[in-house]
Order: sequence, then structure tokens, then C-alpha cells
Amino acid sequence: MATRVALDALGGDHAPEEIVAGALEAASDQIAPVLFGPPELASAGLELVPCSEEIAMNDKPADAVRAKPDSSLVRAVRAVGDGEAAAAVSAGNTGAVLAASLLHVRRLPGVHRPGIAIVLPGRKGPTVLIDAGANADARPEHLVQFGHMGVVFAEEMLGVREPSVRLFSIGEEAEKGNQLTLETHALLEASDLRFEGNTEGRTLLEGDVDVVVCDGFTGNVALKTLEGTIRSVLGALRDELGSSARGKLGGIMIRPAARGLRARLDPDTHGGGYLLGLRGLVVIAHGSSSKTAIANATRMAVRGVEHDLVERLAERLPSRQPEIRAARR
Repeated sequence: MATRVALDALGGDHAPEEIVAGALEAASDQIAPVLFGPPELASAGLELVPCSEEIAMNDKPADAVRAKPDSSLVRAVRAVGDGEAAAAVSAGNTGAVLAASLLHVRRLPGVHRPGIAIVLPGRKGPTVLIDAGANADARPEHLVQFGHMGVVFAEEMLGVREPSVRLFSIGEEAEKGNQLTLETHALLEASDLRFEGNTEGRTLLEGDVDVVVCDGFTGNVALKTLEGTIRSVLGALRDELGSSARGKLGGIMIRPAARGLRARLDPDTHGGGYLLGLRGLVVIAHGSSSKTAIANATRMAVRGVEHDLVERLAERLPSRQPEIRAARR
């Protein structure tokens, strides 16, 4: 049977057109996208669950989730909690997706806070960045648990053996960073993770480490900075190659390599991030997602289902908690 994926048709800057187009692109014998949106939505033949409300990007997350239970975002997430869909995808209000997930999908036993795991396309190999935006404020024990979740993700989804973990900071030296990073560093050193110290923003795309841990505020700023830089550099390269006859000739010669680089670095290729630590699978897509990004986010959600990602986290995370408490004593 095809895997049912609930999509918030009203989430994102380009909804609903790009959401519907992306869902249609992802639909196959193995993937059954289910759209959640207004009854008059043109669903292109895909299954539509009618919803009467919408959560906007500027709505206060927790208040909006409580006040708009029939919104497309809440209904899509609730479908996972109710067992009506194997996964949910939304490009809408991140805070609202988190609030709805905590309410209707709930956390796995022992999980302090869910974290968003993003796969960065490193030059030497992929790097998992967690947390990429779920928790603007976090405590040291939360970051240690993000490390454990990132390790399980890297092993189960990326096939990495004994993933390395580093802490995102302003310098590689252990004594550098704010109070959060200093306390987290001590806890990570006391854990059974393969902790290799701090890492800086300039190395995020090198692929030298398998898992990078940080709070959601830092992770989200870093992620958006990377995405903006990548788009600006690729755009500038395209403009430069088209600015003269010599540039156009050079562009023809490097076109295959340029296309490969763009495909690897373009955020749309990856679609979004997994909200790890829940009893079900929820994928948060970029707010500016195109149809390509939505299609890839939908496929990514299905890969998480196929790899039993939630089950693997449930099996492996609870045993990790005593060492965190012991390290703090």
C-alpha cells in the first residue's frame, strides 16, 4: 500500500499552488499525498480533507493551535497522531507545527524537547545539524539529547557508523562560547557520544563531522545564512557567466558540474527537516518552499517511515537519559 502523507495545503509563502503542485509531483504508487485545506481547493485529483481555518505565519503559535483546531496545519499534524497518516509535511508557521505536534503527536518517552534535524550537504559528506529552529532557548541537557537524536538519525538514515558529534560555537577551543555552550561542552565530554569538541560556522559545509549540536536560535540563524549565501553565490555565478561571450562559452563548458553543484547545495533538493523526538513523523519544510521542495519534503517523510525512524529513536533514546542526569550531579 502507498504511504499516506498529510500535507498542510495552506502552509508557506507560495501556498496553496506550490503545495498542490509539489504533492502531485511526489504522488506515485508508493506515495499517497493527502491535502488538508479549504473545501474549494483545486486538489488536482488528490485526496482532500476539508478544513475551515488557516494559521498564518505571524500568528502566535500556541494560541493559534488552540484557537484554530480545524486549521489545515493542525488537522494535518493531528492525522499523524490519530493514525490516519504515516507522516505530515508543513511549510507553515514552525512554532505552530511544533505546538500542534506536542499536542496531538506528543513526545517520545524520555524526550525533553523535539529538535529539527537538517541534513547539510557537506563537501566530504552530509552533516546533521540539530536543532535548526524548534527551540530558541534550550538547556545543556537538551543539547546533549539533540546529540543522541542526531546520532541515531545519522546511523539509521545516512548509514554512518559511529557518528562523530561536535558542538557549534564561536571557536574550537573548549573554553570559548557562552554559558550554554560551556556547560553543554562539559556534559558532552561526560557522555558516551563520540564527541570531538567544538566546531565553527565556517566549517559547516566541509562535512568534517557527522552531527553538529546547537540551540534552535543559533541553528536557524546559521541555516538561513548558509541558504542565503548559497543562493547569492550561485546567482552571481550565473550572472557572471552570462555577462559576456567568453563567459557564455565558459558556462557551456562547466554546465554539467554547475548543475551538479546546484543540485547538491540547493535547499529545495532537501525539502526540509525532521522534527525528531515525537511519537510520529513530522517534516517541517521551508516557508518559501517551491513545488520541488514540497515534493522532496514529501519523499523525505516517506523515507523516514520506511526506515522506521520513530521506532529506532524510541528504542535507543530512553537508555541514554541516566547518563545525562549523572553528568549533571
